[in-house]
Amino acid sequence: MLAFLVLVNALLASAHLSGEHFEGEKVFRVSVEDESQISLIRELAATSQLDFWKPDSVALIKPHSTVDFRVQAEDVLAVQDFLEQNELLYDSGWRSPSTLRRQLVAPRVVINNLRAVLEAQFDSQVRATGHSYEKYNSWEKIEAWIQQVTADNPELISQSVIGTTFEGRSMYLLKVGKAGSNKPAVFMDCGFHAREWISPAFCQWFVREAVRTYGREIHMTELLDKLDFYILPVVNIDGYVYTWTKSRMWRKTRSTNAGSSCIGTDPNRNFDAGWCERGASHNPCDDTYCGSAAESENETRALADFIRRNLASIKAYLTIHSYSQMMLYPYSYDYKLPENNVELNALAKATVKELATLHNTKYTYGPGATTIYPAAGGSDDWAYDQGIKYSFTFELRDKGRYGFALPESQIQATCEETLLAIKHVARYVLEHLY
Repeated sequence: MLAFLVLVNALLASAHLSGEHFEGEKVFRVSVEDESQISLIRELAATSQLDFWKPDSVALIKPHSTVDFRVQAEDVLAVQDFLEQNELLYDSGWRSPSTLRRQLVAPRVVINNLRAVLEAQFDSQVRATGHSYEKYNSWEKIEAWIQQVTADNPELISQSVIGTTFEGRSMYLLKVGKAGSNKPAVFMDCGFHAREWISPAFCQWFVREAVRTYGREIHMTELLDKLDFYILPVVNIDGYVYTWTKSRMWRKTRSTNAGSSCIGTDPNRNFDAGWCERGASHNPCDDTYCGSAAESENETRALADFIRRNLASIKAYLTIHSYSQMMLYPYSYDYKLPENNVELNALAKATVKELATLHNTKYTYGPGATTIYPAAGGSDDWAYDQGIKYSFTFELRDKGRYGFALPESQIQATCEETLLAIKHVARYVLEHLY
């Protein structure tokens, strides 16, 4: 019997690795100080298959930054040799009191064996058959949950289908709030990038907490009485399904591209906000491919169409991503600042302070282009340019220890602290309606 259970667990573990084994793959972190070192990383990327985790592509690397990238097992030794020979090292930040000399160590291996980390992402390989708020859920479970949570809470939740994905899946939108007319609204989406599993987990958590604490917790009750929350639990459903079935590290949509065998578009480079000007790629094979045109993707067009139809009521736009522990506001497609930059900066500062009160998780904040990197075609910039003056991107846990493989053991704490942040923004919006 024990042998049978071990075999079952092994098979489940393999299934969770989505058709790829990842054995021996590593995630490196190196410090990049200047343009010459950036050129070396570009040279390395041209000869080895690197999967950039932070930033999203080699084109987005800036001086005085750290870079995280995944390396396939067969390339690990060659990549490590290249990094060491060219002194692309990890800056530990330590300085000798006597010499104030920087201590540079070997390129840091953030993840030594990606397979082991991905297996450990699931706290138990024996999965419950139903939906769980403290586990990562497949799209089938999320879809069933959407129907169930709507049916169980008719006084607070209604649902609609705002579009269909490239592969024909329904894009469900939940409207959460006490029934009322002409209520202002907050729009929140999760799951833009397929491999960022903690993001959809938070949207589900938010809905659960909204209905669980309504009438019992004064702040949530007031928010749901006076605001509507539009929740899009997963934007990039096709990509999310693909991460569960074929390729765990997939990022883009699953649409076909004319004239190319490469699949998918980065949905967060596909909006009409400085579309494909900087920080995005015209190459369909790149992870930051901007698409054939703005809103070329079914998913981005459905989201944009809904917001355009409801612009009169939507007062805030919140989009949930991972990882980096950041709260960003416009602009990302340009280094210009929004008109209400002082207000957005103050609100972001207060929000990350509120977030930190629970688990002492430290977030950085600021305009996207300068705080993380320039990126054209993002949904937050687009929403802001539509007139939604409170527009924010959240990059949830962590800072790279697990990256996109955040363990299920961190779902609850991550969602708890993020909920504090979202409620803080919503209360502010309610007090500053425009």
